[in-house]
Amino acid sequence: MSQLSVNHLLGIKYLNEADIQLIFETAGHFKEVINRPIKKVPSLRDITIANLFFENSTRTRLSFELAEKRLSADVINFSAAQSSVKKGETLIDTVNNILSMKVDMVVMRHPNPGAGVFLSRHITASIVNAGDGAHEHPTQALLDSYSIREKLGDVAGKNVVIVGDILHSRVALSNIFALKLQGANVKVCGPKTLIPKYIDSLGVEVETDLRKALQWCDVANMLRVQNERMDISYFPSTREYTQQFGVNKAMLNTLDKEIVIMHPGPINRGVEITSDVADSKQAIILNQVENGVAIRMAVIYLLASKIKN
Repeated sequence: MSQLSVNHLLGIKYLNEADIQLIFETAGHFKEVINRPIKKVPSLRDITIANLFFENSTRTRLSFELAEKRLSADVINFSAAQSSVKKGETLIDTVNNILSMKVDMVVMRHPNPGAGVFLSRHITASIVNAGDGAHEHPTQALLDSYSIREKLGDVAGKNVVIVGDILHSRVALSNIFALKLQGANVKVCGPKTLIPKYIDSLGVEVETDLRKALQWCDVANMLRVQNERMDISYFPSTREYTQQFGVNKAMLNTLDKEIVIMHPGPINRGVEITSDVADSKQAIILNQVENGVAIRMAVIYLLASKIKN
């Protein structure tokens, strides 16, 4: 069987194209599994996985937990809000305590960029980055690419625009890496204050006019504005943001083609997209959620098979 070139999933930037294709192939098999009446396989019966979430998360945490349980792994859930971290315990102490319980894999979300990389140098367990600050969120980018491939047949050569708060978004950065690796053309669109200065170095074009961006693209990935990461005001008001960068059905209907709408969630309905867009046939938001479980099963399974060897 083919193997991943990495022992951890710390970010898309550490993967190659063969890794991505292997993850997609494996996810395809697991997607069949989760659509069966009995949705479990015994693949990871002897693997213990700890979910460490130092930041709030509902969808990602549930998706990982479901993926782990579908693979029959033993699962430990750890939420930092109710833990010794509040009492001043360091990240390494927390993890070492969990590892002393003989954990094979750690799925971690942390507010500090690079937390997973730091941890991988100090502990022996395999690490999956479930989001590190505004840096990377690799499984989200993989499920987004997988959803595009499922809908349009291929990612290579497709025009994808990422709209919204690029500056604070780990989803944007991971998506840019993943899409470029697979040969897609990528643009970003949003208020100038929310476009990072280094964006040119990623080989991505900036389009400030939403209408032009939508006319150009095959797929629009709509990001939410991350108010929780903002210490200053980056645009005058939510209403003004929506007028310039929000997508509604009337706008989509004026384009001369039908584009695919994606959203990593949670959606602020009426801000980045209206309900009639979110619930339309053009949106593949619920497909993304379903594919998220299959992709996370694939990642965990492939990394675990390296532990077993």
